[in-house]
Amino acid sequence: MSTLTADDFFWTDAYLLGDPGMDDTHREFVALLDALLRAADDDLLVCLDALAEHVQAHFAQENAAMERSQFPARGCHIDEHAAVLASVRGVRARLADQSDTQACRRLARALADWFPAHTDHLDSALAHWLCKQRAGGKPIVLRRHVSGLTADND
Repeated sequence: MSTLTADDFFWTDAYLLGDPGMDDTHREFVALLDALLRAADDDLLVCLDALAEHVQAHFAQENAAMERSQFPARGCHIDEHAAVLASVRGVRARLADQSDTQACRRLARALADWFPAHTDHLDSALAHWLCKQRAGGKPIVLRRHVSGLTADND
């Protein structure tokens, strides 16, 4: 069992939404963000590029689902995606042009702080909406009990 540091970010069942596609995409996001948080300075650009590519596809997929299903809160959700993507692109430019590793590390930490609330509020509402459209009710989510903050909980 390993002890977490301030720079760790790992998957926990607390992020489960009950939509397999969204859950898989979120697992990938968490893995890529954790890699960015742990990356050596020389590896930051490669890790940020991988995260940026994922975020662009991730948000495009959710945005399309919101538009297609006429999700009532889509404007706010899509705007938040756009703001995050703009931040990722801006920091990527600073890292590539100015080797600003600190901006990249601040972004990674901010994304780790942002993701749980975004998932709890905006993404869970979207998952509920999509499930109701498909099946007439909320998704069923089975979560394993997480008793401590260790990397072995995933």
